[in-house]
Amino acid sequence: MDSSSLQVAVIGGGTMGRDIAATFAHAGATAHLVEPFAQAREAIPARIGQTFDKLAADTAARARVPVHESLDTVPWPRIDLVIEAIPENLEAKRALFVELERRAKRDTPLASNSSAIGISKIGEGLATRDRMLNTHYFMPAHLVPAVEVVSSEATDPAVAERVCGMLRASGRVPVRVKRDIPGFLANRLQHALSREAFWLIEQGFCEPEDIDAAVRFGFGFRYIAAGPCLQRDHAGLEVHAAAGAEMYPHFNNAATISPALAGRVEQGKLGMKTGEGFYRWTPETIERERARYERTLAQAFEIIRAELQSR
Repeated sequence: MDSSSLQVAVIGGGTMGRDIAATFAHAGATAHLVEPFAQAREAIPARIGQTFDKLAADTAARARVPVHESLDTVPWPRIDLVIEAIPENLEAKRALFVELERRAKRDTPLASNSSAIGISKIGEGLATRDRMLNTHYFMPAHLVPAVEVVSSEATDPAVAERVCGMLRASGRVPVRVKRDIPGFLANRLQHALSREAFWLIEQGFCEPEDIDAAVRFGFGFRYIAAGPCLQRDHAGLEVHAAAGAEMYPHFNNAATISPALAGRVEQGKLGMKTGEGFYRWTPETIERERARYERTLAQAFEIIRAELQSR
Protein backbone atom coordinates (compact mmCIF):
# COMPACT_ATOMS: atom_id res chain seq x y z
CA MET A 1 0.00 0.00 0.00
CA ASP A 2 1.27 3.47 -0.95
CA SER A 3 0.97 5.73 2.07
CA SER A 4 1.25 8.96 0.06
CA SER A 5 -2.47 8.90 -0.78
CA LEU A 6 -3.53 7.88 2.73
CA GLN A 7 -5.47 10.36 4.89
CA VAL A 8 -5.89 9.64 8.58
CA ALA A 9 -7.81 11.47 11.29
CA VAL A 10 -6.27 11.26 14.77
CA ILE A 11 -8.61 12.52 17.49
CA GLY A 12 -6.71 13.84 20.51
CA GLY A 13 -3.58 15.98 20.46
CA GLY A 14 -1.85 14.61 23.56
CA THR A 15 1.46 12.76 23.55
CA MET A 16 0.11 9.59 21.93
CA GLY A 17 -2.03 11.40 19.38
CA ARG A 18 0.81 13.66 18.29
CA ASP A 19 3.26 10.81 17.91
CA ILE A 20 0.76 8.63 16.02
CA ALA A 21 0.07 11.50 13.63
CA ALA A 22 3.81 12.06 13.18
CA THR A 23 4.43 8.43 12.20
CA PHE A 24 1.84 8.64 9.42
CA ALA A 25 3.08 12.01 8.17
CA HIS A 26 6.70 10.83 8.23
CA ALA A 27 5.65 7.91 6.02
CA GLY A 28 4.03 10.25 3.49
CA ALA A 29 0.40 10.22 4.62
CA THR A 30 -1.69 13.21 5.67
CA ALA A 31 -2.65 13.05 9.35
CA HIS A 32 -5.45 15.36 10.45
CA LEU A 33 -4.97 15.98 14.17
CA VAL A 34 -8.06 17.11 16.13
CA GLU A 35 -7.60 18.83 19.51
CA PRO A 36 -10.52 20.89 20.90
CA PHE A 37 -8.71 22.35 23.93
CA ALA A 38 -6.95 25.60 23.09
CA GLN A 39 -3.98 25.20 25.45
CA ALA A 40 -3.22 21.69 24.22
CA ARG A 41 -3.73 22.74 20.61
CA GLU A 42 -1.32 25.66 20.93
CA ALA A 43 1.36 23.28 22.26
CA ILE A 44 1.10 20.89 19.32
CA PRO A 45 3.50 22.61 16.84
CA ALA A 46 6.42 22.69 19.29
CA ARG A 47 5.84 19.25 20.72
CA ILE A 48 5.17 17.43 17.47
CA GLY A 49 8.18 19.30 16.11
CA GLN A 50 10.32 17.55 18.73
CA THR A 51 9.02 14.18 17.51
CA PHE A 52 9.75 15.11 13.91
CA ASP A 53 13.27 16.15 14.95
CA LYS A 54 13.85 12.72 16.46
CA LEU A 55 12.58 11.10 13.27
CA ALA A 56 14.77 13.41 11.16
CA ALA A 57 11.61 14.25 9.22
CA ASP A 58 11.75 16.62 6.28
CA THR A 59 9.80 19.85 5.88
CA ALA A 60 7.15 18.18 3.74
CA ALA A 61 6.34 15.67 6.47
CA ARG A 62 5.89 18.43 9.03
CA ALA A 63 3.36 20.10 6.74
CA ARG A 64 1.26 16.94 6.49
CA VAL A 65 -0.30 17.32 9.97
CA PRO A 66 -3.12 19.88 9.70
CA VAL A 67 -4.48 20.67 13.17
CA HIS A 68 -8.23 21.03 13.68
CA GLU A 69 -10.13 22.65 16.53
CA SER A 70 -13.14 20.37 16.05
CA LEU A 71 -14.45 17.42 14.09
CA ASP A 72 -16.38 19.83 11.88
CA THR A 73 -13.38 20.85 9.75
CA VAL A 74 -12.02 17.36 9.07
CA PRO A 75 -12.50 16.40 5.39
CA TRP A 76 -14.49 13.27 6.22
CA PRO A 77 -15.15 12.12 2.63
CA ARG A 78 -11.37 11.77 2.13
CA ILE A 79 -10.52 10.07 5.45
CA ASP A 80 -9.32 6.44 5.14
CA LEU A 81 -8.79 5.67 8.84
CA VAL A 82 -9.78 7.25 12.17
CA ILE A 83 -7.77 6.68 15.35
CA GLU A 84 -9.16 7.94 18.66
CA ALA A 85 -6.48 8.94 21.19
CA ILE A 86 -8.40 10.80 23.90
CA PRO A 87 -8.04 10.13 27.68
CA GLU A 88 -9.11 6.76 29.12
CA ASN A 89 -12.75 7.49 29.90
CA LEU A 90 -15.34 5.04 28.60
CA GLU A 91 -18.25 7.45 28.39
CA ALA A 92 -16.17 10.06 26.58
CA LYS A 93 -14.95 7.47 24.10
CA ARG A 94 -18.46 6.15 23.51
CA ALA A 95 -19.76 9.66 22.87
CA LEU A 96 -16.93 10.30 20.42
CA PHE A 97 -17.56 7.05 18.54
CA VAL A 98 -21.22 8.01 18.14
CA GLU A 99 -19.99 11.14 16.36
CA LEU A 100 -17.38 9.26 14.33
CA GLU A 101 -19.94 6.71 13.19
CA ARG A 102 -22.13 9.55 11.95
CA ARG A 103 -19.39 11.56 10.24
CA ALA A 104 -16.98 9.04 8.68
CA LYS A 105 -17.66 7.22 5.42
CA ARG A 106 -19.33 3.86 5.98
CA ASP A 107 -16.24 1.95 4.88
CA THR A 108 -13.78 3.96 6.99
CA PRO A 109 -12.36 1.90 9.90
CA LEU A 110 -12.88 3.48 13.33
CA ALA A 111 -10.11 2.62 15.78
CA SER A 112 -9.31 3.38 19.41
CA ASN A 113 -5.80 3.66 20.80
CA SER A 114 -7.07 2.72 24.26
CA SER A 115 -4.78 0.39 26.19
CA ALA A 116 -7.32 -0.37 28.92
CA ILE A 117 -10.80 -0.23 27.37
CA GLY A 118 -11.71 -2.82 24.78
CA ILE A 119 -13.43 -1.91 21.54
CA SER A 120 -16.32 -4.20 22.52
CA LYS A 121 -17.23 -1.79 25.33
CA ILE A 122 -16.57 1.37 23.34
CA GLY A 123 -18.67 0.27 20.37
CA GLU A 124 -21.49 -1.28 22.38
CA GLY A 125 -24.87 -0.40 20.91
CA LEU A 126 -23.49 1.23 17.75
CA ALA A 127 -24.75 0.21 14.34
CA THR A 128 -21.42 -0.24 12.51
CA ARG A 129 -19.39 -2.24 15.02
CA ASP A 130 -18.07 -4.35 12.16
CA ARG A 131 -15.61 -1.53 11.30
CA MET A 132 -14.50 -0.78 14.87
CA LEU A 133 -11.29 -2.07 16.47
CA ASN A 134 -8.42 -1.16 18.78
CA THR A 135 -5.12 0.04 17.34
CA HIS A 136 -3.03 -0.02 20.50
CA TYR A 137 0.25 1.84 20.07
CA PHE A 138 3.03 1.63 22.65
CA MET A 139 4.76 4.67 24.11
CA PRO A 140 6.77 6.27 22.60
CA ALA A 141 4.60 5.64 19.55
CA HIS A 142 7.12 7.09 17.10
CA LEU A 143 9.82 4.61 18.17
CA VAL A 144 8.08 1.38 19.18
CA PRO A 145 7.17 -0.38 15.90
CA ALA A 146 4.42 -2.73 17.14
CA VAL A 147 0.73 -1.77 17.10
CA GLU A 148 -1.84 -4.24 18.39
CA VAL A 149 -4.86 -4.54 16.10
CA VAL A 150 -7.62 -5.93 18.30
CA SER A 151 -10.96 -7.13 16.94
CA SER A 152 -14.22 -7.56 18.78
CA GLU A 153 -16.61 -10.38 17.94
CA ALA A 154 -18.35 -7.95 15.59
CA THR A 155 -15.25 -6.70 13.73
CA ASP A 156 -15.05 -7.72 10.09
CA PRO A 157 -11.70 -9.55 9.65
CA ALA A 158 -11.28 -7.84 6.27
CA VAL A 159 -11.43 -4.45 8.01
CA ALA A 160 -8.76 -5.53 10.51
CA GLU A 161 -6.53 -6.72 7.67
CA ARG A 162 -7.03 -3.45 5.80
CA VAL A 163 -5.98 -1.50 8.90
CA CYS A 164 -2.90 -3.74 9.19
CA GLY A 165 -1.98 -2.72 5.65
CA MET A 166 -2.27 0.97 6.50
CA LEU A 167 -0.09 0.47 9.58
CA ARG A 168 2.55 -1.37 7.56
CA ALA A 169 2.54 1.50 5.08
CA SER A 170 3.26 3.88 7.97
CA GLY A 171 6.27 1.79 9.05
CA ARG A 172 4.58 -0.01 11.94
CA VAL A 173 4.39 -3.74 12.70
CA PRO A 174 0.75 -4.76 13.21
CA VAL A 175 0.06 -7.49 15.78
CA ARG A 176 -3.29 -9.17 15.18
CA VAL A 177 -5.37 -10.02 18.26
CA LYS A 178 -8.39 -11.92 16.97
CA ARG A 179 -10.66 -11.48 19.99
CA ASP A 180 -11.04 -8.67 22.49
CA ILE A 181 -9.52 -9.66 25.84
CA PRO A 182 -8.48 -7.57 28.88
CA GLY A 183 -4.91 -6.38 28.42
CA PHE A 184 -4.87 -7.46 24.78
CA LEU A 185 -1.69 -9.41 23.96
CA ALA A 186 1.46 -7.50 24.90
CA ASN A 187 0.27 -6.21 28.26
CA ARG A 188 -0.83 -9.70 29.30
CA LEU A 189 2.63 -11.05 28.50
CA GLN A 190 4.27 -8.09 30.24
CA HIS A 191 2.17 -8.47 33.40
CA ALA A 192 2.75 -12.23 33.52
CA LEU A 193 6.49 -11.56 33.63
CA SER A 194 6.04 -8.74 36.15
CA ARG A 195 4.02 -10.94 38.51
CA GLU A 196 6.87 -13.43 38.73
CA ALA A 197 9.48 -10.66 38.95
CA PHE A 198 7.76 -8.84 41.82
CA TRP A 199 7.21 -12.12 43.68
CA LEU A 200 10.92 -12.95 43.41
CA ILE A 201 11.75 -9.53 44.91
CA GLU A 202 9.15 -9.96 47.64
CA GLN A 203 10.49 -13.40 48.58
CA GLY A 204 14.02 -12.04 48.88
CA PHE A 205 15.56 -13.88 45.95
CA CYS A 206 16.87 -10.69 44.38
CA GLU A 207 16.70 -6.89 44.21
CA PRO A 208 14.91 -4.84 41.53
CA GLU A 209 18.18 -4.07 39.75
CA ASP A 210 18.87 -7.82 39.45
CA ILE A 211 15.49 -8.37 37.77
CA ASP A 212 16.18 -5.54 35.35
CA ALA A 213 19.66 -6.83 34.54
CA ALA A 214 18.41 -10.39 34.00
CA VAL A 215 15.80 -9.20 31.51
CA ARG A 216 17.78 -6.47 29.71
CA PHE A 217 21.12 -8.24 29.45
CA GLY A 218 19.93 -11.85 29.59
CA PHE A 219 16.94 -13.38 27.81
CA GLY A 220 15.41 -10.00 26.95
CA PHE A 221 18.53 -9.08 24.98
CA ARG A 222 17.60 -11.79 22.49
CA TYR A 223 14.04 -10.57 22.00
CA ILE A 224 15.01 -7.92 19.48
CA ALA A 225 16.15 -10.80 17.26
CA ALA A 226 13.52 -13.43 18.12
CA GLY A 227 10.34 -13.54 20.20
CA PRO A 228 9.64 -16.40 22.62
CA CYS A 229 8.14 -18.78 20.04
CA LEU A 230 10.88 -18.26 17.43
CA GLN A 231 13.58 -18.37 20.09
CA ARG A 232 12.31 -21.77 21.27
CA ASP A 233 12.63 -23.07 17.73
CA HIS A 234 16.24 -21.89 17.77
CA ALA A 235 16.94 -23.60 21.09
CA GLY A 236 14.84 -26.74 20.60
CA LEU A 237 11.33 -27.30 21.92
CA GLU A 238 12.38 -30.35 23.93
CA VAL A 239 14.83 -28.16 25.89
CA HIS A 240 12.04 -25.72 26.76
CA ALA A 241 9.63 -28.52 27.61
CA ALA A 242 12.09 -30.12 30.02
CA ALA A 243 12.92 -26.80 31.69
CA GLY A 244 9.25 -25.87 31.94
CA ALA A 245 8.32 -29.17 33.54
CA GLU A 246 10.86 -28.46 36.28
CA MET A 247 9.90 -24.80 36.86
CA TYR A 248 6.17 -24.44 36.23
CA PRO A 249 5.06 -26.01 39.52
CA HIS A 250 7.08 -23.35 41.39
CA PHE A 251 5.82 -20.26 39.55
CA ASN A 252 3.74 -17.61 41.27
CA ASN A 253 0.12 -17.96 40.16
CA ALA A 254 -1.48 -15.53 42.62
CA ALA A 255 -4.63 -13.73 41.47
CA THR A 256 -3.71 -10.63 43.48
CA ILE A 257 -1.04 -7.96 43.08
CA SER A 258 2.27 -8.72 44.76
CA PRO A 259 3.00 -6.76 47.96
CA ALA A 260 6.28 -5.72 46.33
CA LEU A 261 4.16 -3.63 43.97
CA ALA A 262 0.97 -2.97 45.97
CA GLY A 263 2.92 -1.95 49.07
CA ARG A 264 4.83 0.71 47.20
CA VAL A 265 1.62 2.09 45.73
CA GLU A 266 0.03 2.26 49.19
CA GLN A 267 3.07 4.19 50.44
CA GLY A 268 2.78 6.67 47.58
CA LYS A 269 5.98 5.40 45.95
CA LEU A 270 4.76 5.60 42.37
CA GLY A 271 8.04 5.93 40.51
CA MET A 272 9.47 9.02 38.85
CA LYS A 273 6.36 11.11 39.45
CA THR A 274 6.82 10.89 43.25
CA GLY A 275 10.61 10.57 43.44
CA GLU A 276 10.65 6.91 44.43
CA GLY A 277 9.32 3.58 43.20
CA PHE A 278 11.63 0.61 42.89
CA TYR A 279 14.40 3.21 42.55
CA ARG A 280 14.95 6.69 44.00
CA TRP A 281 14.67 9.66 41.63
CA THR A 282 15.66 13.30 41.52
CA PRO A 283 14.84 15.78 38.73
CA GLU A 284 18.40 15.35 37.44
CA THR A 285 18.35 11.54 37.40
CA ILE A 286 14.89 11.53 35.81
CA GLU A 287 16.10 13.75 32.99
CA ARG A 288 19.17 11.57 32.41
CA GLU A 289 17.18 8.34 32.53
CA ARG A 290 14.52 9.51 30.12
CA ALA A 291 17.18 10.67 27.67
CA ARG A 292 19.02 7.34 27.97
CA TYR A 293 15.80 5.37 27.58
CA GLU A 294 14.71 7.13 24.41
CA ARG A 295 18.24 7.12 22.98
CA THR A 296 18.49 3.36 23.52
CA LEU A 297 15.09 2.76 21.88
CA ALA A 298 16.16 4.86 18.90
CA GLN A 299 19.34 2.79 18.57
CA ALA A 300 17.33 -0.44 18.82
CA PHE A 301 15.00 0.85 16.12
CA GLU A 302 17.99 1.39 13.83
CA ILE A 303 19.01 -2.25 14.34
CA ILE A 304 15.70 -3.52 12.96
CA ARG A 305 14.98 -0.72 10.46
CA ALA A 306 16.06 -2.81 7.44
CA GLU A 307 13.91 -5.72 8.58
CA LEU A 308 10.89 -3.45 9.01
CA GLN A 309 11.36 -1.96 5.55
CA SER A 310 11.42 -5.42 3.97
CA ARG A 311 8.06 -6.46 5.46
